[in-house]
Amino acid sequence: MSYDFNADEIFEIAQQIEKNGAKFYNLAAEIVDKPSVKKLLIELAAMEIEHEKTFISLRANLLDQEKEKTVFDPEDESVLYLKALADSRIFLKKDIPDVLTNMNQAEKDFAKKIIKYAMAAEKDSIVFYLGMKDLVPENLGKKKIDAIIREEMSHIRLLGKELSVI
Repeated sequence: MSYDFNADEIFEIAQQIEKNGAKFYNLAAEIVDKPSVKKLLIELAAMEIEHEKTFISLRANLLDQEKEKTVFDPEDESVLYLKALADSRIFLKKDIPDVLTNMNQAEKDFAKKIIKYAMAAEKDSIVFYLGMKDLVPENLGKKKIDAIIREEMSHIRLLGKELSVI
Protein backbone atom coordinates (compact mmCIF):
# COMPACT_ATOMS: atom_id res chain seq x y z
CA MET A 1 0.00 0.00 0.00
CA SER A 2 1.40 3.39 -0.90
CA TYR A 3 0.60 6.78 0.54
CA ASP A 4 0.38 10.15 -1.10
CA PHE A 5 0.93 13.00 1.30
CA ASN A 6 -0.59 16.42 1.09
CA ALA A 7 1.25 19.70 1.56
CA ASP A 8 -0.32 20.17 5.00
CA GLU A 9 1.28 16.96 6.27
CA ILE A 10 4.66 17.87 4.80
CA PHE A 11 4.58 21.35 6.36
CA GLU A 12 3.69 19.80 9.72
CA ILE A 13 6.81 17.64 9.49
CA ALA A 14 8.85 20.64 8.32
CA GLN A 15 7.82 22.45 11.50
CA GLN A 16 9.14 19.55 13.60
CA ILE A 17 12.41 19.41 11.68
CA GLU A 18 12.88 23.15 12.21
CA LYS A 19 12.22 22.75 15.96
CA ASN A 20 14.80 19.97 16.09
CA GLY A 21 17.28 22.14 14.18
CA ALA A 22 16.80 25.12 16.48
CA LYS A 23 17.36 22.90 19.50
CA PHE A 24 20.56 21.49 17.98
CA TYR A 25 21.96 24.90 17.06
CA ASN A 26 21.15 26.41 20.47
CA LEU A 27 22.75 23.50 22.33
CA ALA A 28 25.80 23.55 20.05
CA ALA A 29 26.20 27.31 20.56
CA GLU A 30 26.28 26.76 24.33
CA ILE A 31 29.27 24.43 24.15
CA VAL A 32 31.40 25.68 21.25
CA ASP A 33 34.22 28.08 22.15
CA LYS A 34 35.05 29.62 18.78
CA PRO A 35 33.25 33.03 18.70
CA SER A 36 32.52 33.06 14.95
CA VAL A 37 31.04 29.55 15.10
CA LYS A 38 29.04 30.37 18.25
CA LYS A 39 27.62 33.46 16.49
CA LEU A 40 26.74 31.44 13.37
CA LEU A 41 25.03 28.73 15.42
CA ILE A 42 22.94 31.29 17.29
CA GLU A 43 21.97 32.88 13.95
CA LEU A 44 21.06 29.48 12.50
CA ALA A 45 18.90 28.69 15.54
CA ALA A 46 17.07 31.99 14.99
CA MET A 47 16.67 31.14 11.30
CA GLU A 48 15.23 27.74 12.16
CA ILE A 49 12.67 29.44 14.38
CA GLU A 50 11.83 31.86 11.57
CA HIS A 51 11.58 28.95 9.12
CA GLU A 52 9.19 27.21 11.48
CA LYS A 53 7.07 30.38 11.50
CA THR A 54 7.27 30.46 7.69
CA PHE A 55 6.03 26.89 7.49
CA ILE A 56 3.24 27.62 9.97
CA SER A 57 2.19 30.52 7.75
CA LEU A 58 2.45 28.46 4.56
CA ARG A 59 0.39 25.77 6.23
CA ALA A 60 -2.25 28.25 7.35
CA ASN A 61 -2.56 29.57 3.80
CA LEU A 62 -3.02 26.20 2.14
CA LEU A 63 -6.17 25.67 0.16
CA ASP A 64 -8.68 23.15 1.48
CA GLN A 65 -7.76 20.73 -1.31
CA GLU A 66 -4.11 20.91 -0.21
CA LYS A 67 -5.18 19.69 3.24
CA GLU A 68 -7.38 16.84 2.04
CA LYS A 69 -6.37 13.39 3.15
CA THR A 70 -5.22 11.24 0.26
CA VAL A 71 -6.04 7.92 1.94
CA PHE A 72 -8.35 6.70 4.67
CA ASP A 73 -6.17 7.17 7.75
CA PRO A 74 -8.36 7.82 10.82
CA GLU A 75 -5.46 7.34 13.24
CA ASP A 76 -3.11 9.68 11.29
CA GLU A 77 -0.58 6.86 11.03
CA SER A 78 1.00 8.35 7.92
CA VAL A 79 1.77 11.59 9.74
CA LEU A 80 3.07 9.69 12.78
CA TYR A 81 5.35 7.75 10.44
CA LEU A 82 6.70 10.97 8.93
CA LYS A 83 7.24 12.50 12.38
CA ALA A 84 9.16 9.42 13.52
CA LEU A 85 11.25 9.55 10.37
CA ALA A 86 12.01 13.24 10.82
CA ASP A 87 12.95 12.77 14.48
CA SER A 88 15.18 9.79 13.79
CA ARG A 89 16.99 11.01 10.68
CA ILE A 90 17.25 14.80 10.74
CA PHE A 91 18.93 16.45 13.73
CA LEU A 92 18.21 13.25 15.70
CA LYS A 93 15.78 14.81 18.18
CA LYS A 94 16.31 12.31 20.98
CA ASP A 95 20.09 12.22 20.53
CA ILE A 96 20.93 15.92 20.10
CA PRO A 97 22.45 16.36 23.58
CA ASP A 98 24.37 13.07 23.25
CA VAL A 99 25.73 13.96 19.81
CA LEU A 100 27.11 17.23 21.11
CA THR A 101 28.48 15.99 24.42
CA ASN A 102 30.12 12.93 22.85
CA MET A 103 32.18 15.15 20.56
CA ASN A 104 35.58 15.73 22.10
CA GLN A 105 35.55 19.43 22.97
CA ALA A 106 39.30 19.42 23.53
CA GLU A 107 39.95 18.51 19.91
CA LYS A 108 41.25 21.23 17.65
CA ASP A 109 38.53 20.48 15.10
CA PHE A 110 35.55 20.53 17.48
CA ALA A 111 33.92 23.52 15.74
CA LYS A 112 34.49 21.89 12.36
CA LYS A 113 32.81 18.70 13.57
CA ILE A 114 29.74 20.61 14.71
CA ILE A 115 29.51 22.42 11.38
CA LYS A 116 29.99 19.20 9.41
CA TYR A 117 27.29 17.48 11.48
CA ALA A 118 24.96 20.43 10.90
CA MET A 119 25.67 20.39 7.16
CA ALA A 120 24.92 16.67 7.01
CA ALA A 121 21.62 17.22 8.87
CA GLU A 122 20.66 20.08 6.54
CA LYS A 123 21.49 17.90 3.51
CA ASP A 124 19.41 15.07 4.99
CA SER A 125 16.50 17.46 5.40
CA ILE A 126 16.75 18.46 1.74
CA VAL A 127 16.80 14.82 0.68
CA PHE A 128 13.79 14.19 2.94
CA TYR A 129 11.85 17.07 1.39
CA LEU A 130 12.78 16.06 -2.15
CA GLY A 131 11.48 12.57 -1.43
CA MET A 132 8.32 13.89 0.16
CA LYS A 133 7.79 16.27 -2.75
CA ASP A 134 7.49 13.24 -5.02
CA LEU A 135 4.70 11.93 -2.79
CA VAL A 136 2.65 15.12 -2.93
CA PRO A 137 0.36 15.34 -5.97
CA GLU A 138 0.39 18.63 -7.94
CA ASN A 139 -3.13 19.51 -6.86
CA LEU A 140 -2.25 19.03 -3.17
CA GLY A 141 0.55 21.61 -3.00
CA LYS A 142 3.60 19.92 -4.50
CA LYS A 143 5.18 23.21 -5.63
CA LYS A 144 4.98 24.69 -2.14
CA ILE A 145 7.46 22.08 -0.91
CA ASP A 146 10.11 23.97 -2.93
CA ALA A 147 9.94 26.77 -0.34
CA ILE A 148 11.18 24.35 2.30
CA ILE A 149 14.03 23.15 0.11
CA ARG A 150 15.22 26.69 -0.64
CA GLU A 151 15.24 27.52 3.08
CA GLU A 152 17.41 24.51 3.91
CA MET A 153 19.81 25.20 1.04
CA SER A 154 20.49 28.66 2.49
CA HIS A 155 21.68 27.00 5.71
CA ILE A 156 24.15 24.82 3.85
CA ARG A 157 25.60 27.87 2.11
CA LEU A 158 26.11 29.65 5.44
CA LEU A 159 27.64 26.60 7.10
CA GLY A 160 29.90 25.95 4.11
CA LYS A 161 31.13 29.54 4.17
CA GLU A 162 32.03 29.25 7.86
CA LEU A 163 33.70 25.89 7.36
CA SER A 164 35.94 27.36 4.67
CA VAL A 165 37.39 29.95 7.07
CA ILE A 166 38.02 27.86 10.17
